[in-house]
Amino acid sequence: MSRTAVAVLGTGIMGAGMARSLCRAGLDVRVWNRTRSAAEPLAAAGAAVAGTPAEAVRGADVVITMLTDGPTVLEVVRAAADGLTAGQVWLQTSTVGPSGFAPLAAFAAEHGLDLVDAPVLGTRQPAEAGRLVVFAAGSQRARATAVHVLAAVADRTVWLADDPAGAAASRLKLVVNSWVLATATGAAEAIALAEGLGLDARAFAETVAGGGLDSPYLQGKAAAVAAGDFSPAFGLATAAKDARLILAEAEAAGLRLDMAAAVATRFARAVEQGHGGKDLAATYLVSTDG
Repeated sequence: MSRTAVAVLGTGIMGAGMARSLCRAGLDVRVWNRTRSAAEPLAAAGAAVAGTPAEAVRGADVVITMLTDGPTVLEVVRAAADGLTAGQVWLQTSTVGPSGFAPLAAFAAEHGLDLVDAPVLGTRQPAEAGRLVVFAAGSQRARATAVHVLAAVADRTVWLADDPAGAAASRLKLVVNSWVLATATGAAEAIALAEGLGLDARAFAETVAGGGLDSPYLQGKAAAVAAGDFSPAFGLATAAKDARLILAEAEAAGLRLDMAAAVATRFARAVEQGHGGKDLAATYLVSTDG
């Protein structure tokens, strides 16, 4: 029996981790990245490094896109068009929001691709361990074709709809990310406030540990801030992009989300100050900026 062939377009923090998980599961993995040097280390894990998007997707059963935003995804799949074949399953795992998803759905329809709206929840460590959560909307055929791919990268796939056009998964991803960004910002500001009031930086996290206000995510971000370790698991620049998406979609829905607006402004300031390549916990670093 032939192995499922998977093309991964985009091998940043998340894409590289997913590709390693796919290789570990024994799938036939091809990878492409705009900066080839970011993809080349995956050859040691068993992936074939392609020179172009079209080369990567040619003959693949499943195509995965894990890129920065909707316009970038569209640019890359257009560059891959010569290698695409009608009927290929396309797992669109980037966080693009419903507005960003619409042009991708149109491209998929034009080229006969079996599109799955499949943004993922998780950071570097879950991606590398194959323990992401996938929010998904797509056909029963796509589900069957991608079953081994999803099993390799995720602990759980939450299927929301059979028709991806409604972008149900992309909508839910923004909802969940609004909580993620708020939690990281809240932890950063609580630690900054503790320090400003003359307390130990660890006082907040230690006080809430194990109680109803606690969560593993809060403890992880608090520990990173306390240690001054901002190596990226979820890049701040990417988080800032997600904050903009959340705010734009909320405004389009007629909502006023004051916290989302404040988070978007704070993250933009952090990026402007040169912290974009760090983890989103580095939002802490702008707490003393007047």
